[in-house]
Amino acid sequence: MASERNGAYNRVILAWQIETALKKPTKASPQGHDHNHCIEDAVVAAEKLCSAKGLRFTPLRRRVLELVWSSHKPVGAYALLDELRNEELGSAPPTIYRALDFLIENGLIHRIERMNAFIGCSHPGETHRGFFLICGECGNAEELQSDGVADTIAASASRRGFVARDMTLEVTGTCADCRRSA
Repeated sequence: MASERNGAYNRVILAWQIETALKKPTKASPQGHDHNHCIEDAVVAAEKLCSAKGLRFTPLRRRVLELVWSSHKPVGAYALLDELRNEELGSAPPTIYRALDFLIENGLIHRIERMNAFIGCSHPGETHRGFFLICGECGNAEELQSDGVADTIAASASRRGFVARDMTLEVTGTCADCRRSA
C-alpha cells in the first residue's frame, strides 16, 4: 500500500487520495480564460521532459506545477503550501521548496525575484532567458521570448568584460486588459 507522510499534519495519505486530489478541477478566471488547458499542456510537457531525462515526476511535483499554472499570476511558496494543506496534501516548507527547485531546475517554472513568487514557463525544455511583463493592476505576468534582448544585454556586458551566466528581466506596467477596463 503506497503512502506519503502529510508533513505538518503527520498522518498517512494513501496514494489513491493523492490521485483524487490531483484531479480537482480549477476555476476559470474572471475574464473567461479556462486555465485547465494551460495546466494540461504544462503537465504533458513536464511528463515528457521527465521521461526523457529519467526523472521522477511525483504527485507533489505535479500538483505544485498545476497550482502554479492555475493562474497567470505569480504565486508564492506559502500560498502553494496553504493550498496543499487545504487539499489534505499538506507539507512542510522545505518539501514545497524542493518541489519548486526541481521545477525550476528542469525549466518548467520561473521565479519572479521581485515578487518572491513563481510562474509557469511557457517554453518548457527550451534553453531561454526569462523576460516577464508584470501587470501592476491585475497581477498577471506574461513571459516573453526575445533572443534580441538577451543578445543586446550579453553584448553590452561583454564590452565591459562581464560574462552573463543568467538573465531575468522583469518589466512592470499595465496589461492591455487592464488598460481597456480603465
